[in-house]
Order: sequence, then structure tokens, then C-alpha cells
Amino acid sequence: MDTKTSGNTGISYEWIALSVTTIGALMAAIDGSAVLIALPTIMATLQASFITVMWVLLGYMLILAAVVPVVGRLADMLGRKNLYNLGFVVFTVGSLLCALAQPQYHGLDLVVYRMVQAVGGALLITNSAAIVTDAFRRGNVGLGLGVNGIAFSAGFLLGPVVGGVLTAISWRLVFLINVPIGIVGTIWGILQLREPVTLPTGQHFDWAGSLTFTLGLGALLLGVSLYAFPVIAMWVVYVLFVVAAVSLALFVVAERRDPEPMLNLHLFENRSFAFASAANGLNGLARGAVLFVLIFFLQGPYGYGPLMAGILLAPFGLAFLVVGPISGHLSDRYGARYLATAGLLVSAGALLGLATVVSTTPYSVLAVYMALMGGGSGLFASPNMNAIMSAVKPSERGSASGIRTMLMNTGQMLSIAIAFPLILSHIPEVVMFDVFLYGGGLGGTPQVLAAFELGMHEAFLVAAVVTVFAAIISFSRPSGAPRDSVAA
Repeated sequence: MDTKTSGNTGISYEWIALSVTTIGALMAAIDGSAVLIALPTIMATLQASFITVMWVLLGYMLILAAVVPVVGRLADMLGRKNLYNLGFVVFTVGSLLCALAQPQYHGLDLVVYRMVQAVGGALLITNSAAIVTDAFRRGNVGLGLGVNGIAFSAGFLLGPVVGGVLTAISWRLVFLINVPIGIVGTIWGILQLREPVTLPTGQHFDWAGSLTFTLGLGALLLGVSLYAFPVIAMWVVYVLFVVAAVSLALFVVAERRDPEPMLNLHLFENRSFAFASAANGLNGLARGAVLFVLIFFLQGPYGYGPLMAGILLAPFGLAFLVVGPISGHLSDRYGARYLATAGLLVSAGALLGLATVVSTTPYSVLAVYMALMGGGSGLFASPNMNAIMSAVKPSERGSASGIRTMLMNTGQMLSIAIAFPLILSHIPEVVMFDVFLYGGGLGGTPQVLAAFELGMHEAFLVAAVVTVFAAIISFSRPSGAPRDSVAA
């Protein structure tokens, strides 16, 4: 019996499940962009250094990237419902702890609490795609994933405004607003979610693979981040790279020996999954730092404050909001190959356009490039996710979602580590930090302005090249609609 149609009708449960995942996506998206706006006030109130404030962002991304594959494997063993609801609880508790951070710790406690939040975020994000894929009937998965993307885009649009309004009252409200949303989401998920897919019983957890992978990837990303933002002796960074290399080598050995590995490398034998995953990781690498760089540009050469800079990023989210669901629905009928590849090529063109923007460029031109970037991302994201999730067996969707999220977040962290050294190599570090934290321009110095724009252009050009490479990988995948290749 098709468990999707038992109890409630198939259509009703599809949209009920989507409503639960939508709450999680909306909460996480609003939190992400609102925190960016609140950073200057947080830094001043907690008497934190700039590096500590940066780790409020990087720490979250680090944990998210390292933990999601483990969460994905657990989801295939224990089910999506309980882990997703646990994610609501952990994210809500982490948000409450973030709101209680104290000045005497100079922001270090906030970094730790954000990592707690990240564990909750990993549980939510990894299981979200699997829940939607399990719930929607074959041939409608892309539509469900596309609609779910609306919540993220809406949250991204609302985040700067919500963050600006709440920060004007108290920055702690930026985190406290997650508490009632998380409580509602938890209760709704407990009452409404179920397990449409029967998972294999008697599975065991791969401790060796999980520990070596988490340690290896965590050490690699930490080392790259500390190399990009040097605050410690370089020999420590080199030790981290050695630990990463050894741990990841041990991980490969452990996975080959374990009959039920944490990260099923055999999934990559499926060409649809392998090429879609590679394109996903490269897309994260290409665009991970784009919004950060644009915030610097809007506050630097354009001279806006943090709140206005966030609002002016709206064309990106609006375009994604419009294109994402449409492309997801179309991918159910036509497959992901051409849609996803076209999205990457549009994004590459937008990045080339952004590489020409200077302080005298009218905002209308910048808005067009941002809209093209957002539209291209929307055209790529839903079909590519559909291809990844539809290429594996139902019992492997947790692992597949974990791999997808891990590759995306790893690419985004590496993107920041590549882009900012390019920019910082041309202007004094203190100027860059002041622009991000306080806004108001680049001090009116033509040399600094020209140097900033040069570094920004280099970063966007590198991102464009990576995006073209991702498009080549995307086009090389097998053609055909996902519903024709879903593993039974």
C-alpha cells in the first residue's frame, strides 16, 4: 500500500507535510539574514572583537556542514519525523540561549550557542527535503521542493527588515522571535507529520565513519577559515590541515569496510546523483560569498547603513521567490538537466555583470544583476534538488539530503575563505571591518575605493568561472524527468 495515501488523502498530507517544513525554512531564513543586520549592535553590546563576531556566522556554518551527513544517516535509520521535530526543539533552545549571551564573555558564549542552533538547523534542513520528497507523489516532487523554497526566499526578504526593527528595540529579540515560532512548529510537526516510507530495521550506526568524517571535515573548514581570517599561529592551521587529511583518509577506509556506512559512497555510482551533487557543491562555492560581498559593497562604495543594505538586496530574493517554484514544477515534467544548467549560465552572466559594477553604477543596474542572480539560483536550485532526491531509494533519502546540504555548506564556507582574502589583499583590513560593522562608505579615499572594487571584481570573476564549470557538470548529467529514474 502506498503509505502516502493512507489515512488522510495523498494531496492533503502532501501539503500538511509541506506546511511543517515551511515553518522551519521560514524560521531559519529569517534568523540568518536578521543576525547579519544585528551584528554591529551585538558587537558593541557584548564588547566582542570583530573576529568573534565573524565566528558567530562561521561557527554556525561549520557545524552545519560537518553534522548534516551524520544527521542524514540517522534519518534513514530512525525516521525523519522525530529528528525533524527534535531539530525544532534544539533550534528553539539554541535561540533562547543566544538571546541570553552576556557581555562578560565578550561574545564567546554566543558563538557556542550559535553552534547549538546549528545542530538544530542541521536536523531541520537535512530532514526537510526528505520529508517533502517522501510526502509528494512521484511527478510532483519538484513542485513541493519549489514551494518549500518560497519560505526560504520569503524569510530572506523579511530578515533584514525584521532584524532592523527588532534590533532597534533589542538585538536579543532577533533570537527570541524564534522561540514562539519554534514552539508552534514543534507542536504542529508532532501532531501532523508521519513516516510515509517504511525504513529497514536492524540497522547499525557507523561510529568510526561518523567520528572520522566529522573530525576531518571540521578540521579542514576550521583550518581554511583561520587561514582566511588569521587570528592564531599558522602552525596551528597547518596542524589542522594534517588532522583533516589523516581523518578523511581514515574515513574512506572505514566506509569501505562498513556494510552500512554513515556516508554511502555508492550513491555516487548513480550518475544523476553524482553530477547533480557535484553541481550543487560548485554552485555553493561560486555564490556562497556573493551576498556578503554585496553587503560590503552597499555599505562601502554606496555608503548605506546595514539595514538599508539588507533591504536593497531584495531583488535577489524576489527573483528566487518567483522562479524557484516554477522551475521545480517544470523539472517534474522535463527533468533537471536543461533547467539547472540554464540557471547556472544565467547566474554566471549575472556574476560577470557584477564584476563591472563600481560606486557610480546606478542602483537600477545593480538590481538587474541581483535579480538575474536570484532568478538563476531559483532556476537551478529546485530542479537540481529534485534530481538528487529522486535519484535514490526512499530509504536513502536522508543520506542523500545530508550529502547535498554538506556539499552546499562546505562550498559556501570555502567561498567566503576565497573571496575575502582577494578583497583584503587590496585594502587595509581595518577599513573592511569598519565598513561591514558600521557602514557609511570607505572614508572618501579614492585609492581605497578603487582597491576595494578591484578585489570585489576579482571575487566575482572567480565565482563566474566556477559557475561555468558547474554548468558543464550539470549539462553532463543524464537527461530525463526525475519521475522516470526514481529508484523504487
